[in-house]
Amino acid sequence: MTYFANNDFKDSVAIIGMGCTKFGERWDVGLHDLIIDAAFEAFEDAGIKPSDVQACYFANTNAPNNCSGTPVTDALKIHGIPVTRNENWCTSGHIALINACLAVKSGMCDIAMAIGAEKLKDKGYAGMGVGRGLDPVREARRDAPGSFALIAEKYAKKYGYTYDELKEALARIDIKNHANGSLSPKAHFHNVITMEQVMKAAMIASPLGLYDCCGTSDGAACAIIVRADLAEKYRSDPIYVKGFGCATDMITPHYRNRDFDWTSFESLRNCAKMAYDMAGITNPREQLDLAEVHDCFSITELAIYEDFGFSKRGEAVKDIQAGFFERTGGLPVNVDGGLKCFGHPVGASGIRMTYEVYKQLQHKVDNPARQLEDPHLGLSQTFGGPPQIAACMILGNQKG
Repeated sequence: MTYFANNDFKDSVAIIGMGCTKFGERWDVGLHDLIIDAAFEAFEDAGIKPSDVQACYFANTNAPNNCSGTPVTDALKIHGIPVTRNENWCTSGHIALINACLAVKSGMCDIAMAIGAEKLKDKGYAGMGVGRGLDPVREARRDAPGSFALIAEKYAKKYGYTYDELKEALARIDIKNHANGSLSPKAHFHNVITMEQVMKAAMIASPLGLYDCCGTSDGAACAIIVRADLAEKYRSDPIYVKGFGCATDMITPHYRNRDFDWTSFESLRNCAKMAYDMAGITNPREQLDLAEVHDCFSITELAIYEDFGFSKRGEAVKDIQAGFFERTGGLPVNVDGGLKCFGHPVGASGIRMTYEVYKQLQHKVDNPARQLEDPHLGLSQTFGGPPQIAACMILGNQKG
């Protein structure tokens, strides 16, 4: 795989501004309001005007009437430039970011914007309604919790963990993320939870209980990307894009490689390899200072630990028990609370996760109590569909 790995992409583009709304049940606003709030925070952060943007990439999966990029053009009064919408499920935000970076890198424009926004609470249903493939016989009865519960069942069986051992490890992820989210002003949920609460919570899809599943939220996030050689014209502390990855697998699991067993996902592995090759990362467990990963369910976070090389195969449970992924651990993961506390307005999530990495690398998080000591390199990552599509981005606050 040589996708951008052997060229000069690393450090060639930079993020000079980001914005993020409060996530939650935003009955007080519409989709346009969310877009405006996220975009104008990013404009102010970057020191630019809306008219400075030369191309825009919009991540959204639920806007009405297949409306293309018009919610952005209408809300921000940005006309006469290309505005492209993508709806690649949970990875949509990252794909918007990647496309904006490619537009700048290619020379098509000097300033590009990536924005993701979603109003899910208005839809009136509790869950995303995503999680099954398209085969009407094999896949018709499986929803998102059921799909991801299969990962947990297969993982426990393959690596010899009892139900209670795995359930407790997943609970520790939930407790960690809720503790982190309690310190994040823009998160949907701020409740600190206990082991007893998690273990006694209502079952959703065994072994996943209520606290193992992320919520449904409204929200938006935005990023402004420029050529790296222009970045310091706008600010003294730009954040450089080191690498990215995106990979898609067969939508129906039954048609994937023969070794597919629900404990490891080729799209995750390929996505990680692509980004690591571009960024020059050979030991992510040691080289990364933080990661924001896709914890739509607690078992998803655990699976990502292993497919992204944070833990050895079958040993993520041990790392969780040792506190390795805590805010004070060797590799802090989801230090803002993750999807567990922000919820998952699908198109916005990847950019929101990148917003956290961006602020941590600048030492400018919205609550000093959760600022990491001295981070230099961070990763944000999303994983979606039945699941079968993954994307990520690696950022750094130094060149080289």
